Amino acid sequence: METKSVKAYGTTGAKELLQEMTIKRRALLPHDVEMEILFCGICHSDLHQAHNDFGGSTYPMVPGHEIVGKITAVGEHVKNFKIGDLAGVGCIIDSCRECEYCERSEEMYCAEETLSFNSPDKYLGGMTLGGYAETYVADERYVLHIPENLDLASAAPLLCAGITVYSPFKHWNIGVGSKVGVLGIGGLGHVAIKIAKGLGADVIVFTTSETKVADAKRLGADDAVLTKDDEQLKRYIGQLDMVLDTVSAPHDVNVYLNQLKPEGTVVLVGLPNQPLPINPFNVVRGRRSFAGSNIGGIKETQEMLDFCGKHNITADIELVNIQDINTAYDRLINGDVHYRFVIDMASLKG
Repeated sequence: METKSVKAYGTTGAKELLQEMTIKRRALLPHDVEMEILFCGICHSDLHQAHNDFGGSTYPMVPGHEIVGKITAVGEHVKNFKIGDLAGVGCIIDSCRECEYCERSEEMYCAEETLSFNSPDKYLGGMTLGGYAETYVADERYVLHIPENLDLASAAPLLCAGITVYSPFKHWNIGVGSKVGVLGIGGLGHVAIKIAKGLGADVIVFTTSETKVADAKRLGADDAVLTKDDEQLKRYIGQLDMVLDTVSAPHDVNVYLNQLKPEGTVVLVGLPNQPLPINPFNVVRGRRSFAGSNIGGIKETQEMLDFCGKHNITADIELVNIQDINTAYDRLINGDVHYRFVIDMASLKG
């Protein structure tokens, strides 16, 4: 297969810094589009994959799955995009297209799902290489339209953080009249507040940080509970339809199961690195549930982007140059970001 060389930033090992490298992108197939990458979000999972925190990482690796830009070329059979369109690529770039999950546009469950980086590349061999690069090539079925009214850089994190929180809200029918808890105000939590409010829910934020109480209300929350204060934690016991748990550090989920109404659900979207013990009485009494959710399919991701366009929802970001990627990773490890880093990919041309 013909290929094209492009500049990128990647790593050659779990303990190595990211650095500039040259990678190959495939020549366009009939249903492919090529996108000039203008911005790429930095997700915490980029860092985990680069450092092999979950195991299974393969090198060289180019991270990045919150990719936005402009279409620069289209294959001969492409129908849904034209040159100049704003577009995005998220976590999923291919699947079998035949299983029950693909038929339902739930490609995230497909056993043959291909991710935008560190996933077997069925065309070039090796592993897929992500969005810290000049261009990206993907089948149009897995490419998203970005609403033109949204700031493009601030929209990039929606391709992971946005769908990660939107999908469980839709699955559990959150809307007008719902009362939702959001645990944690970080890259996921701050977007969750905005989307839940856009859906019409009342939003209660739970945070360990006194400094984030005011920020929660700035982002649209109806109330904020400081979880270090036992009296404040009593305020919503038995009152919430859902608690969206975005925390990736170990914590006591039983506290939040107790905030639920009967038949309410705590939905985990953060990824703590150790088990979270559950008191069985907290789920048996009241038929409460402890569940998880992982991104969403392509159709629902487009629905989320259209919803965010309608409600003018984007992430709060700090723009960084690609040359500062290692510093950004260090700051991300230390929690020094409000609330998402996004790379200005024009800096790669410098």
